[in-house]
Amino acid sequence: MSVLELTDKRTVLELTVANHPGVMSHVCGLFARRAYNVEGILCMPIGNGDCSRIWLMVNEMGRLEQMIKHLEKLEDVFEVGRHGAGHEVFERLEGFFNE
Repeated sequence: MSVLELTDKRTVLELTVANHPGVMSHVCGLFARRAYNVEGILCMPIGNGDCSRIWLMVNEMGRLEQMIKHLEKLEDVFEVGRHGAGHEVFERLEGFFNE
């Protein structure tokens, strides 16, 4: 089943975070402690490299608002955005994995 077929079941969270060692560990630690499942993840530096953008594909509709509130409390998370599962970053990546 492709990402496009699951658009009503998944959400992409777009995080702007500080770019330094340990940030991904803090985000992943939150997900582990709260038993949130991540179905896709991508992280890239942005701008001059002081910040990074993390895209997380999640299937946690029942706990999505709680998940966002917890992410916003992390010191190194500056912004949390929300997109549908059809977000282009995962649509493009899907092609690499299905070749």
